[in-house]
Amino acid sequence: MTEMPPGLAELVRLRRRWTRLMTGHPAPVAPIPSLAEDAGFLADAAANPGQLRLKACIPENLPSRAPLVVALHGCTQDAAGFDQACGWSRLAARRGFALLLPEQRRENNGNTCFNWFEPGDTTRGQGEVASIAAMVDRLLRQHGLDAGRVFVAGLSAGGAMTASLLACYPERFAAGAILAGLPHAAARNVGQALEAMFHPAPRPAEERSAAAREASDHRGPWPRLSIWQGEADETVRPANAEELLKQWLPLHGLDPARPSRDEAGHREWNGVVECITLPGGGHDVPPGAPEAILDFWGITEEKVFLVGADGDVREEMQ
Repeated sequence: MTEMPPGLAELVRLRRRWTRLMTGHPAPVAPIPSLAEDAGFLADAAANPGQLRLKACIPENLPSRAPLVVALHGCTQDAAGFDQACGWSRLAARRGFALLLPEQRRENNGNTCFNWFEPGDTTRGQGEVASIAAMVDRLLRQHGLDAGRVFVAGLSAGGAMTASLLACYPERFAAGAILAGLPHAAARNVGQALEAMFHPAPRPAEERSAAAREASDHRGPWPRLSIWQGEADETVRPANAEELLKQWLPLHGLDPARPSRDEAGHREWNGVVECITLPGGGHDVPPGAPEAILDFWGITEEKVFLVGADGDVREEMQ
């Protein structure tokens, strides 16, 4: 996996809120939830037009109205492998959120890529985006989760599908994260997809943002967004990060030339949109990225056990 440069590593370290003790007593560790499939969802053709698998991790003792995080794997991956590589289920147990991991089937795509380049799968109410939206609704209903705190992150094809979900269902998501992904509607067939990945054409911001606006009747507010891109990525070229900024900054009324922060490969616009570029970074999820993304989203509640002068152990929120 890509090594994080020192400046960004320090940023991630500062933004994390790790469970810790003021004494040598070990902190309790929440059990890691298992990944389970809802087989009934696959058979529900009406709810699942994209014919995806619904896999999820629901931690024990999940608090009422907990957040929901949707994590979308890349090509040649599956839900379990993506979870293991990124540590999503461990983070779900530690930070107290439900985890949804939609999984592509080889019957839909031989390389298990989400079909982010197919209009039939990236149009509101149709195909794969409709299936994932239905999965979200299903978990919200079954587990009493907070509909105002639903988040989505994806890598590569999963990142491009994240962009389409945020465009097609912006009212469903509070924020998203796109890692080595592409803008919504960057391609409409396989040939265009390859061209967009390897030779992204610079398009006017008005065109990019219009594609998102036209994907639904929603007129704002729009989800916050974290963009991650390796500068040495040979699969999805780094220029795609700039095209994503062209799509999402205008939706928030933000000036690309005036970030509120611009240092060490990290640009940020008022805590609403951020873009992190990694020198030497390849086509993968950098170490520490999931934790940093959760912090950007505001999913930072972690239990901290403090030992008082009287020897009593008290549980507080860090």
